[in-house]
Amino acid sequence: MSVRLLLAIAATSISLLGGAGAQQPAATPPANPLDVVPEKMPFNTPYGAPIDAQTAQSVIQAAAADATKRGWQLNIAVVDSGGNLVSFLRMDGAQLASISISEHKARAAVKYRRPTRFFEDAIQTKDIKYILTLDDVITSRGGIPLVQDGKIVGAVGCSGGTGSQDEVICAAAAALVK
Repeated sequence: MSVRLLLAIAATSISLLGGAGAQQPAATPPANPLDVVPEKMPFNTPYGAPIDAQTAQSVIQAAAADATKRGWQLNIAVVDSGGNLVSFLRMDGAQLASISISEHKARAAVKYRRPTRFFEDAIQTKDIKYILTLDDVITSRGGIPLVQDGKIVGAVGCSGGTGSQDEVICAAAAALVK
């Protein structure tokens, strides 16, 4: 037998027998994605002292400046680490229905210690309907926790534009708090 033939037979034998170079089958994901048990607690940023009024006003002003630059009329709410309203602005021309929605987004973000986009994604992309059974959830982006020195001091919520517009303005404002 030729050396080439022997090498071909050896390679075929190794692959058929599951040799060291063979690929292992991929782990089968759980049938229910909610059965996945994370190693660490997700969204576990601790709460801190409530945001002060001056910082809340700075967040509002930063959000309003960015929204004005883009020509968007929004309602902007800042809540403290307990979910209590600290500061609010209804920009000229912002729709009335979005007043309470901006506050709701801020409260949900601080209570659940995560951006409200998490809830929107759970419904829209993952079809996790049980999210709708949780108290005070809002499944629309535009609520972002405010984290200062590694602790949640409050949250900002914006409403009046599309969810993506609301989220962009909140993210820019939240970046001020460090």
